[in-house]
Amino acid sequence: MADAGYSQSMLESMRIVEQTRPRRMEEAFPRLEPEEKQQLLEQFHPDYRKDTTRQLRVGPNAGDRMPHELVDLLEARSRLDPESFQIEPWDYQTDVLVIGGGGAGSSAALTAAEAGVRVLLVTKLRLGDANTMMAQGGIQAADKPNDSPAIHYLDVMGGGGFVNDPVLVRALVRDAPFIIRWLEELGCMFTKEPDGTMITIHGGGTSRKRMHFARDYTGAEIMRTLRDEVRNRGLEVIEYSPAVELVLDDAGRCCGAVLWNLETGEYLTVQAKAVILATGGFGRLHVAGFPTTNHYGATADGLVMAYRAGASLRFLESTQFHPTGVAYPEQIVGLLVTEKVRGLGAQLVNARGEQFVYPLETRDAVSAAIIRECTHRGLGVTTPTGMQGVWLDSPMIDLIHGEGTIQRELPAMYRQYQRFGIDMSKHPILVYPTLHYQNGGVRIDEYGRTEVPGLYVAGETSGGVHGRNRLMGNSLLDILVFGRRAGRAAAEEVGSVRLGKPTLEHVRAYHRLLDEAGIETDRVSPMLLPDYLGKGARRS
Repeated sequence: MADAGYSQSMLESMRIVEQTRPRRMEEAFPRLEPEEKQQLLEQFHPDYRKDTTRQLRVGPNAGDRMPHELVDLLEARSRLDPESFQIEPWDYQTDVLVIGGGGAGSSAALTAAEAGVRVLLVTKLRLGDANTMMAQGGIQAADKPNDSPAIHYLDVMGGGGFVNDPVLVRALVRDAPFIIRWLEELGCMFTKEPDGTMITIHGGGTSRKRMHFARDYTGAEIMRTLRDEVRNRGLEVIEYSPAVELVLDDAGRCCGAVLWNLETGEYLTVQAKAVILATGGFGRLHVAGFPTTNHYGATADGLVMAYRAGASLRFLESTQFHPTGVAYPEQIVGLLVTEKVRGLGAQLVNARGEQFVYPLETRDAVSAAIIRECTHRGLGVTTPTGMQGVWLDSPMIDLIHGEGTIQRELPAMYRQYQRFGIDMSKHPILVYPTLHYQNGGVRIDEYGRTEVPGLYVAGETSGGVHGRNRLMGNSLLDILVFGRRAGRAAAEEVGSVRLGKPTLEHVRAYHRLLDEAGIETDRVSPMLLPDYLGKGARRS
């Protein structure tokens, strides 16, 4: 700990946390009543701040409020000039084009290929470079005797504020037990008891222990399994080639996409009878100035392309801030501290060593409570660089479950802190909310279909299943349930498809809408990669 660089005030606060720990271990902190929770959210959650959003002025969702950073991209112009860009001759032709190489895209590609159709998967970075790889805590599935999909359904709806699309939630929870079996059959190594029984734990907002996990690198294990399967089955994959625009035919059907090869700088065109968008979320937009847990390519590309093509969006006024992002050390600010830490018994406490929120409240409520402690009550802990945070009392885990539990159950996180001279089994860790998940997205049905014929969406790019707040463990489930459903539905459709003349008329029409709305901008989208040098376009 001597090398950790703690300030004197941080050390004093840590001593108070240690002194209050025995008393707190004997106390049960109450859950919030519905009225208390709503009041907390309205006062302190970033979604409720008027300065973080504005109305979108064009397209199917004109008039809806969304984060400034997203509106900037939706009100930007295409990277392509629709008047001069030549689509044909096609560089590639396939039956199903999958755009995105994370969990949703990989599961969609595998499922479509199983149906016997030609599949091409294209991805911005490498296969597997996605938020899936970074998910830590677990994946939900109601497969224990004391649980059921119906109970899981109620938890999902409650966590989302009861505004979730019930059709999508029903699909999510019904398919969940199968997804666990499917992953196991593919070789995914979940954490188990010595007799082979799956170990399951609670997550925030769950009424049953249904969180299946692989230590604290569940997403990496799932992505490893899917990536190996894609490679082993010989599916065609093009890496470092993000899509920059969808292509529609003259009847309005999605019939392919334009890619941009990051290595050669050339455009490539792909014809397809069905397209599945699985490009992930928008964490790298840094909504409201927050740090993010997301991988480098999470820049809302799918939202931009689908919206220009005529698909509508939903729930994008709501952004999930994970309550426990790293607040110290500064080198890893914003990285995820998995909810599993709280699931194992660690409490959130302020600078006085006081527990101020039930640790497994839903993520929106816990985030709001932490922000309240730091910005309103003045009970945050200040780092040497001036950042605020609260303590996550991680040493409680070994005290509750026995010495060595942290190193056994949270090995990746333990090593992450150890690199900076911090032993999280002996000392609490400092956390603050971080931008984590895009709650909303493109409107889909239970098979991933959008309003645009031939266009499917799966995973974080879609919206509806999580309502206004996603519960832990349902994102890894979401990408696999709807990735498989979209892959199967797309494969079933392609046999009857007859494509017309390819066109970028929808891009021309969108540019006209921008002109008619008086939006003068030199911004182009999709963003593709975040601009940390400050040379990119800024909101006018």
